[in-house]
Amino acid sequence: MNTAADSRATSRRSDLLSLGSFVMLGLPDGMLGTAWPAMRGTFGAPVGDLGLILLIATAGSVLVTTFVGRLIQRLGVPALLAAAGTVAGLGYAGFALAPGFWLVLAASVLTGASAGLLDAGLNTAVALTGRARLLNLLHGFYGVGTALGPLVITAAILTGSWRPAYLALLVIDLVVAAAWLRQRQRLGAPPARTEQAAGPDTHPSGQWSRRRYRGVVAAGLTVFFVYTGLEVGAGQWEASFCRGHLNMSAGATGLAVFGYWGALTAVRIGLAVLPRPIRPQAVVSWGIGTAVLAAAVIWWQPDVAVTLLGFVVLGGALAGVFPALISLTPVRLGDQRAQHVISWQIGAAAAGGAGVSAIIGLLIGATSLAALGPAVTVLAVLLLSAELVLRKLAPAAPPSPPAAR
Repeated sequence: MNTAADSRATSRRSDLLSLGSFVMLGLPDGMLGTAWPAMRGTFGAPVGDLGLILLIATAGSVLVTTFVGRLIQRLGVPALLAAAGTVAGLGYAGFALAPGFWLVLAASVLTGASAGLLDAGLNTAVALTGRARLLNLLHGFYGVGTALGPLVITAAILTGSWRPAYLALLVIDLVVAAAWLRQRQRLGAPPARTEQAAGPDTHPSGQWSRRRYRGVVAAGLTVFFVYTGLEVGAGQWEASFCRGHLNMSAGATGLAVFGYWGALTAVRIGLAVLPRPIRPQAVVSWGIGTAVLAAAVIWWQPDVAVTLLGFVVLGGALAGVFPALISLTPVRLGDQRAQHVISWQIGAAAAGGAGVSAIIGLLIGATSLAALGPAVTVLAVLLLSAELVLRKLAPAAPPSPPAAR
């Protein structure tokens, strides 16, 4: 038996399952905003209640991200992701079968918890291996899911109901969970991993004062909170903005939202396959700067076509920022600290995606859908400011380009 060949085959299976899992992470994120106009019609809910779904989902997500690192050590990544798929399936069963809006809200706790397990688990595991290309591909495949989501839900709506799309999610999540269980059987029990086994911490951050370290962690959490609030808020509310403010049809709205998530996907995959990778700090700086300009165009709203182009450019500008920020965490803090901090950052991102989107919903409910433009512009400026503070507190030295894997 060729042990080396078997090991490579198992590793390839893990990589493919990881990419597929991130498609499943992105798919419901792309679906929900597009489904909301039809969903709220089914339940007679006000437009701002989309924020309630996102707020409740984040409760489960943030809770699990606080101890994902320990779960990885005890269970291993495959078992953790199998659990995430099973919990997600239960949550989307609740969406598809809900007789009233109350069950959608209750099921959102499960969908949020499953997303937290999957997102934090895979980001932490991959970032600590130094596989920058795989990290970018993971987030590119998340974008595949978010880009397909509006098309899937639009097709379901055009055939009569949004519910079958969530039944499809239930089935696919359970299939992915079973695949991860099979992978766990191939890999066997996870090796014990302790702080002692990791060796002494020689990273320069070990010489920082406690106050500086806490400041860097807080600044990083703020960046992740605001970034995801901007990305998810723009993506989730674009459909309602197009339908209720720009007076677009359901089909045209689905294509418009596909443009936002599609740009996010295309740029992430493009960054992953470049022959010479761009430095993560450059990706962050240029991405956020361009996002500020794109958000300002959405606020300006000179005409429908230019406004929709603003969303596309915003998605493309934000595409590389999140994986680049993740890959910079071990550079700023060292691997030993990063294995805990990355999970906290994913929790902050989940809180931002839900909390900021909910705040946007409250703002829209109190004013009108036109408030989305100024909201995304303010968020982009806040993101730029928070990232400048983080860079000043913890400059990221350019790491050596990782070997292609």
